[in-house]
Amino acid sequence: MHPLRQTMAHRARDRDRPRTRRLPTMPRPANTHPRPTRRRPAAITASRARPPERAAVLLNPVGYELRKTWDKDDGVFATKPFDVGDTVIVGVIERRVDRNDSHATQMSRTEFALHAGLGPKVNHSCDPNCGVRANDSGAFDFVARKRVAADEEITFDYAMRNYTVEHFPSRCRCGSRICRGSVSGWKDLPNQRKAAYDGLVAPYLLEIDRETRLSSRRPEATDPPT
Repeated sequence: MHPLRQTMAHRARDRDRPRTRRLPTMPRPANTHPRPTRRRPAAITASRARPPERAAVLLNPVGYELRKTWDKDDGVFATKPFDVGDTVIVGVIERRVDRNDSHATQMSRTEFALHAGLGPKVNHSCDPNCGVRANDSGAFDFVARKRVAADEEITFDYAMRNYTVEHFPSRCRCGSRICRGSVSGWKDLPNQRKAAYDGLVAPYLLEIDRETRLSSRRPEATDPPT
């Protein structure tokens, strides 16, 4: 057959072929039984309430690390220099406790807490290079009161946070030139040392001192004459 006639025959056959009708698609039914969402336990939720920037400080401390000392076991050492007034370690409260112990920090006259991170590993010194300052969360930051050099141990005076110190050996091993000989609390700290710390102490300690001064100035009550 001639090619032109063959093409015309194919077109005529296709024209006479019945066409199939496409059925409309039905919408997918909505899920009437959604998968239940799993709730996190309350303990996990509470533990994640810590501000992300403070959590990052605990996981990735910047500027300090834990090392061994030659006479006091563990210690926290600076890995970079800090100037006076710099925040060396950010304080984060791990949990509150109902009594004082060797790892607890006294937050007020009747409150105690455990700090997270490497803060609890900072050793005492009677002539420390750091003091403490309460941050917005109520925890105590370590703030440089002297210039801290890289590779220098970070220290503070335990009397800066605790009114009394009862859970440490009586003999102090700080080795500083003005060592008091024993690890004592704020209650037994000489006034000269209190003034030298220039407010880098727990606020409740300064409040106790103010109340003590006021009470000492009040005249003693006497019986009226008869």
